[in-house]
Amino acid sequence: MRLFLGVDGGQSSTTALIGDEHGRVLGAGSGGPCNHAGKAEGRDRFMSAVSKSVGEACAQAGLDPDRIVFDTACFGLSGGPEDKVAIIHSLLRIERLVATDDAVIALSGATAGEPGIITIAGTGSIAFGRNAAGKRARVGGWGYIFGDEGSGFDIARQALRAALRFEEGWGPATALHPALLEATASRTANEVLHCFYTDEWPRSRVAKLARLVDQTAEAGDAVARVIILNAAQHLAALTGSVRHQLWAPGDEVPVVYIGGAFRSRLLLERYRMLVELEPGSLCGVPVYHPAAGALIEAYRAAGLRPALNNVPEMKS
Repeated sequence: MRLFLGVDGGQSSTTALIGDEHGRVLGAGSGGPCNHAGKAEGRDRFMSAVSKSVGEACAQAGLDPDRIVFDTACFGLSGGPEDKVAIIHSLLRIERLVATDDAVIALSGATAGEPGIITIAGTGSIAFGRNAAGKRARVGGWGYIFGDEGSGFDIARQALRAALRFEEGWGPATALHPALLEATASRTANEVLHCFYTDEWPRSRVAKLARLVDQTAEAGDAVARVIILNAAQHLAALTGSVRHQLWAPGDEVPVVYIGGAFRSRLLLERYRMLVELEPGSLCGVPVYHPAAGALIEAYRAAGLRPALNNVPEMKS
């Protein structure tokens, strides 16, 4: 039996799927984050995440991990694959390895391997697309200093900036000010600012405050509402840029959105409206999660295109 492996190695967790040559998922497993492997600590964490996730998938499939030789494996890795390929080969026996970034597998999972665009807005933001000819385009993903417009982190950052402007007397009043003070147990917005520079408030934790901004907007705060609507505008611009690079005007293009920022009703409605102003663009939800996309890419590299079955449900 030919065995194929798909791994989604992200900033918060790692997910592995093992499939046979017919597209049936035999086992799934999960591990910790594996986005850094440059230093010894990051390398150890990466090795642990891969070993645990693949080991769990093997156990579920009734396979001995020490005896498996995978026909093809695809690893979609947050932070890029350059420093991780040699480590993967040291852990697993793989005849053909595809190492790529997380946007590629997210798109493959979201569209079940078909052409389209995926816009991701979680802690960060990025848009990625692939057309029928296999041409790709990637927009955004510049990181929290230079980009990530429309992401959860950016929404929270804009909220704090609004609170600071109000506190210093050069911005309009906003309910975001007391909301952020309460959420961070701070006395001033300036104190919130300093909290966000500490290890206790990593970017992923700051990004979760986007939900607070959305709630404040839904409650009628004009400043919060502008922040949410601007985030939708930025994300739609990323999507539009990918579309214009890969498709002609009027072509039908599926657009899939994922990430915590899209849990905002206000943001999602505005985003969908802006994207679908372009004739042929149609927004929808993902078919599969990124780990399934990695498995699809493994099949693609082996020259196979089986329809997946027995795929575990997506995590919310």
